[in-house]
Order: sequence, then structure tokens, then C-alpha cells
Amino acid sequence: MLTEVRQWLREEPRQAASLGVSALALLLSFVDVRVDWLDPAWLAVLLCGVPILREGAEGLFTRFDIRADVLVSLALVASVIIGEIFAAGEVAFIMQLGALLEERTVARARAGIERLVRLTPRTARRLAEDGTESVIPAEAVRAGDRLRVLPGETIPVDGVILTGQTAIDQSVMTGESLPVDKGPGDAVSSGTVNQFGSFDMRAEKVGEDSALQRMIRLVQSADAGKARIVRLADRWATWIVLTALLAAAGTWIVSGEVLRAVTILVVFCPCALVLATPTAIMAAIGNATRHGMLVKEGDALERLARVRTVAFDKTGTLTYGTPGVARAVSALPGLAPDALLRLTASAEERSEHPLGKAIVRDFRATGAAAAAVEAFRMLPGRGISATVDGTPLLAGNAALLAEHGITLPPELEKEAEHARQQGQSLVYVALDGKAAGLVALADELRPTAAETLAGLRRCGVDAVLLTGDSDAAAQSVTSRLPLSAVRSHCLPEDKLRWIRQQEAQGQPVCMIGDGINDAPALKAAFVGVAMGGAGSDIAVDAADMALVQDDIRELPHIIALARRMMRTITCNLSFSLLLNFAAILLAMTGLLTPVSGALVHNAGSVLVIVNSALLLHWQARG
Repeated sequence: MLTEVRQWLREEPRQAASLGVSALALLLSFVDVRVDWLDPAWLAVLLCGVPILREGAEGLFTRFDIRADVLVSLALVASVIIGEIFAAGEVAFIMQLGALLEERTVARARAGIERLVRLTPRTARRLAEDGTESVIPAEAVRAGDRLRVLPGETIPVDGVILTGQTAIDQSVMTGESLPVDKGPGDAVSSGTVNQFGSFDMRAEKVGEDSALQRMIRLVQSADAGKARIVRLADRWATWIVLTALLAAAGTWIVSGEVLRAVTILVVFCPCALVLATPTAIMAAIGNATRHGMLVKEGDALERLARVRTVAFDKTGTLTYGTPGVARAVSALPGLAPDALLRLTASAEERSEHPLGKAIVRDFRATGAAAAAVEAFRMLPGRGISATVDGTPLLAGNAALLAEHGITLPPELEKEAEHARQQGQSLVYVALDGKAAGLVALADELRPTAAETLAGLRRCGVDAVLLTGDSDAAAQSVTSRLPLSAVRSHCLPEDKLRWIRQQEAQGQPVCMIGDGINDAPALKAAFVGVAMGGAGSDIAVDAADMALVQDDIRELPHIIALARRMMRTITCNLSFSLLLNFAAILLAMTGLLTPVSGALVHNAGSVLVIVNSALLLHWQARG
């Protein structure tokens, strides 16, 4: 809270000073301190009331829009005319305080689209007919150009590989956790990253037609289409203003006392109504923050309370998003799986391939000593060869073993097929010209995933999986988690299309994702939640909320909190309306003056704030 106040003071120093001076002026007026018989409350009227008058007049006369500011303006003017300056200043101060609380909960400026634009490659290596290479701006590439992409570079445009073998990190576009091996004839997309091995390609889709540019347009269109929730006080303002004017005019006509009419306008000011929503939202945001959820959009929790379907991306959300060794299988008598993993990891020490690095990382975690390695060679697109402890070793795909005339025994083929059905990636290993076994790698499931989905089900929320991975990888997750539906091979536009279809049918969707490819879906969803730790900056910017520590266990609590917040808002609104109508009856009978009416009316605002504050430490029951 202290950090939030400091940030507010830096961002809005004039507003902070205005409210501070107004509060002091009202205090001096309340204790009857005067400066040359001038009521200090005039400062609150000028500093807080004038902006309300200006906004009310602009809305009424330029847009013909009757909002809560119109009624407040009438009460301010009427109070000043009859000399009730303290009442005018008090009402103006409370309204500006409510506006401040509301402003602090709305969305901060987001830079997601700018980050996507910065991902666009700036240059490309074009090859001339004589084979000479020149670096040109990426926007100068034309369809049909021959380009060269070096290891570690981002692919500048969509195209097809002509020569060379490599592995491509496609997580930007598909969210796949594992790199994909590519060779001649395979398609590559702009924005994806060449992991190792240079290759030549033919440009096919360039400029605005490229995959990355299409994603940028998806994010822009999704953001433009998201609806905003209107403040309830403004939604009902026309009826509030009409009722207040009729009540004040009727009382004046019947009683002949203008003081009673002004009192009605003062007590009818929707201060508590204005505070009912933002105070509850701020308290709920504080609670969510304590549970590791950063709420970026002011109305995100309001929307989350209506969600009955949560769509998960797989990689990085339900899983960790990094490959790990699932198991090692030996096909040689006397060679234990641990020994096979040791030999393979020792050979992969110098490998640039992500699967090789994953094998090395998991082996190092065991603390075992590596074997001696000689004659190491990278074989792009196939694997590696080396001599380990004096024995020739091959590690890579099935094509590498076939190239060396090595056949897989039936039992190893069966193990490989079983691993593929679970969506695992395979590294085959051969020793001294014989098939020695395989190492299966998989994206590890988060241990809290099953608990989270069970909690969502208790909340009456269905969990759906939307993933760019293969059917086998998706089904391997489905078999272990209580998911309602699964859709695999999803590109960004496929996720976006599915979300729009659901919401067109009246089914608001909360999307949980972590990758750049999830940004359009996070923007378009009724509520977007990004993984703040492992997720990309672009996904976080596109979302309404972010899990700071990637702890998805908190999702059921946050949804229950959102629903509790909406019940609190309903309670606040009901109480404030009942208090207003009771105060109107007292004002009609002359039992309340403008000052006492303002005090009674603002006491209701205090009670609303106290009730909202109970959300700060609310905890969902298991």
C-alpha cells in the first residue's frame, strides 16, 4: 500500500495535493476556524468541486450524457447558493476521493503490441545469384529471395528451407516446449529462432503477410473488441438524477422550504454508490496480491466472477515448459539405464541441441561423474557422434542410426512407440555399431496441476486445454488431469477463434497462458491470466492478471475471491441505496439539514469502505 501511495504521488502530484489541501480545509471548517470570516471549506469546493462541475457540464451539453456528476453538480450549486459551504465541500471531496480509488484500479498503459513489434527482425541476409551475401533491412525482402539464416538468428520472413539441417524454436508461434528439427522442404515462420546450423531458405510470405505480423494484428483486433464494464453509479445516473429532482421539487412545492429541497439533493448524491465498487475491487486486489496474483485491469475481477470456463495453454502453465528426461531405456544386456544416461550425457556435453542440453542438465543433477569423451562431432538435423570411454557412440534420431545401418530391436521399437504416444521426444543411442537404447524426454507436468483443476471443478468451472502441441502430447496430459475438453495443433488464430466462438454462445472464457503465441487469446478472452514468472513479457502485457510466482494453485482462490467481491459490491450498493432513501424521507420532513444530511450520507460511505476492507484478508474455504 505504501508503494502504491508513493507511485500515486509521483504520477499525480497535483491530484494528491488537491485532495490533501481539501481535507485540511474541511477539518478547519468543521472546527469553525475562519480566515477573515472566509470559510476554509471554499478551498475544497474550488479544488474538488470545480472539476466535477466541468465534467458534468461537458457530459450533459456536449454528449447529452447524464451521469452521476450531474446530480453532484446540482447539489454543489444548490448548497453554495443557500450558504452551506461545508456541505458542498464535503460532498465534492468524497466524490473526488471515490474517483481516485476508481482510477487506481483501472488498467495501466500496456506495451504488449510494442514488444511484439520489437520482436520483428530488423535485418536479413540475402544471397545473390553468384552466392555473395549482403545484409539488408527485413522489410526489403521480396517473395522469392534466397536468404541465409545463421545459428541463433531470428528468421526474418516466412519461407521454405532449401539447404541445411537445423532445429527451430517455434515457441513464439505454437508454444511448443521442444525445438523442431527442420531440413530441406520444411516451412519456417518469421519470429522463430534458429537454434543451430545455418541454412538457406526461399522467402514466401513477407511484410504484412508474415506470421509475426499477422499475430500483431490479432492482438490489436482482440484488444479493440474487449468490452469495458461501466460504473454502476453512471449506469443508473439518469434515473437517480430524475428521482432526486422530482423529490426535491415536490418537497419544495409542498413545504415551501428550499432548505429541505437542497438537503434532498445533498443526501441523494451517490457517494456511497460511487465508492461501493472501487473500494471492494481495491480490497480484493490487495487480497489477490497476497496470493501471488497481480491484477492489472480494474474490472478484471468483476469479469472473472462470471467465468465458468478456464482455457489452459499446456506448455509453461500446466507444465514447466522445459524438456526433462522422463526415462532411459537400455536394449543391451549388462547396460543399466543409469549407465546409458551417463554415456549419453557425457557425449552431449558439447552439444548445442536443446534436447542434448536437457539430458546433460538432468544428469548433472544426479551428481555422478561424467565419462571421458573424444572425437566429438555435431551432425545437424540428425544428432551427434563421439567416442565415450573408448567406445564409439551415436545419439540422435532414428534417421542417424539408419544412416549407419543400425536397426532397432523389436522391444526398443515398442518402447519408442509407447513414448511417442505419450508425446515424448526421443534420442536414440548406439554403442559400437549396435542399438543401445533410447532416452525419452518430456515437458514435466506441474505437481499442482491436478490439485488446481480439482479446485476449479469445485468452483463449478470447466477446464479446457488449448495447445499447439501434437495430439499425443495433448493426450498424455489429458490422461493425468481432469480436463473437460482438449484441442491440439492450435495456432494463435485457432485459440482466438475458439474463444470468440465460446463467448458468442454466452460462455465467458478465462485464458491462462505464458507464451507470445498466447497473447492474442489473452487479449480476446473475457479474462486473460499470464504466468508472470516463466511467461514472456508480451503475454504478461496482453493479460488482465498475472501469476507472479507461476503458482496455479491460487486460481481457485482467486475465482472464489472474485465472486465474493461481487457479493460485497451488491451488499454495498443495496445498503447505500437504502440509506439514501431513508435520508430522503428524513430530509422531506425537515429532520435533516444539508450539513447533517451530508454527515449521515457520508457515514454510509465509511460503512461501505469498512465492509469492503473485510475482503483484504478473506480466505476461500477448501
